[in-house]
Amino acid sequence: FEEIVVGSGRKLKDGEDLAVLSLGPIGNKVEKAITEAERRVAEQGKKLSIAHYDMRFVKPLDKNLLEKIGHKFKRIITIEDGVREGGFGSAVLEYFSDKDFHVNVTRMGLPDEFVEHGPVEELYKIVGLDQESIIKCML
Repeated sequence: FEEIVVGSGRKLKDGEDLAVLSLGPIGNKVEKAITEAERRVAEQGKKLSIAHYDMRFVKPLDKNLLEKIGHKFKRIITIEDGVREGGFGSAVLEYFSDKDFHVNVTRMGLPDEFVEHGPVEELYKIVGLDQESIIKCML
């Protein structure tokens, strides 16, 4: 086992064009979506290099890692399977705003409303957190 320091995130994949910051188990879906998005772009004879970070904590956020991300990337996507408003993505936006980073952040997460019961994959599709929705956001 590896000791996880409270408030520490980690880089899972290097990239140059776009950074995806995930929180929680949805990171597994993000990993597959990144591979597919890069493949689709490569089929068109272009290149898209997507970095993936597992942030692991909302409080405290890994400010050192966010500092590096904010300096390197202009386009960032946050993905969580928690409520979008007031969640992880909002905390990332606050950090970048407070530090005067000029980055484009897209937040993906659950809407702040009742979500019906059903199969998990069907519900992810309804709320826009399925693999295809994640890929479209990256492209």
